[in-house]
Amino acid sequence: MHLFPRKRMSAHLRAHLTKGRRVILTEATALKAVQERLDENFGLAVEAMAETIRAGRKLIVTGIGKSGQVGAKIAATLSSTGAPSVVLDAVNASHGDLGLVANGDLILILSYSGETEEVARLLPSLKRIGTRIVALTGNAKSTLADQADIHIDVKVPREACPLDLAPTSSSTAMLAVGDALAMVLLETRGFTKEDFAIFHPGGTLGRNLLLKVQDIMRPVEQMAILAGTATVNEAVDVILKKRAGAAAVVDAQGKLRGIYTLGDFSRGYRKDVNIGKTALDKVMTAKPITVRVDKMAVEVLNVFEANRIDDLVVVDRQHRPVGLVDAQDLARFKLI
Repeated sequence: MHLFPRKRMSAHLRAHLTKGRRVILTEATALKAVQERLDENFGLAVEAMAETIRAGRKLIVTGIGKSGQVGAKIAATLSSTGAPSVVLDAVNASHGDLGLVANGDLILILSYSGETEEVARLLPSLKRIGTRIVALTGNAKSTLADQADIHIDVKVPREACPLDLAPTSSSTAMLAVGDALAMVLLETRGFTKEDFAIFHPGGTLGRNLLLKVQDIMRPVEQMAILAGTATVNEAVDVILKKRAGAAAVVDAQGKLRGIYTLGDFSRGYRKDVNIGKTALDKVMTAKPITVRVDKMAVEVLNVFEANRIDDLVVVDRQHRPVGLVDAQDLARFKLI
């Protein structure tokens, strides 16, 4: 329920909204058509790209106009996911830039018509160099489709442009197929979150993916660790001295048995003012939620989000407490 009534939308704003939705629907319909038409050539393209990378060669992306701009984004996505890719300016290629192309490289050419003059001019040279060609066009009978080693059909029913002229649905389709190639290639190569972080060290995402639990936890020296025979009073005393929010309860071998928090003490004291004399064994939370020290820091965030807890004990492979993560630490390391 809105406290303040919304103003009634004017007729011309409603018209804008209707047209905007129509554009998005037209492009969505185009994507659906392209998706349904994908065939074995898509799989062959992924395999060819993977073989090129395994051989230590590079992927090259080129196109003219909007296709070239879409191609630049595809190349950036490929590079950011560990597939070495460069953009070749199709105009300058005929004036020396073909020097970056080598035998064994794979070139992804984007041209909706498949008859773009600047691209067609490159084909003989690319063939002579020994470059594999994967083409994305909307015309399966075009020169480019015919000359390519692998052709992926990105034909769309119509452009979202009301004049059916400006590249809209077609450029969106090329971008989507390029993303599909990059993502399937990523899976094929076994690319991991850790690999992704290596290529994005400057961003928040990369930093978070690189962090391990041991990088954000409070070390064992700052933990309150007690035996189950210790009293609540003793636990609270150590917790306060260590400025921790909880005490880890361990057995004779030093393995974690339970956890006792200041919140537990506060709730218990309301019921029994003499709780301080009680052994931790009787009031601790047995088998608490933990995280391994060698896990990624983002997993800690997942644990806190899935469970209503404020303190998380970090354990080693022998289930011995080696650190503690307080919910407040997440903000300090910009994990939230």
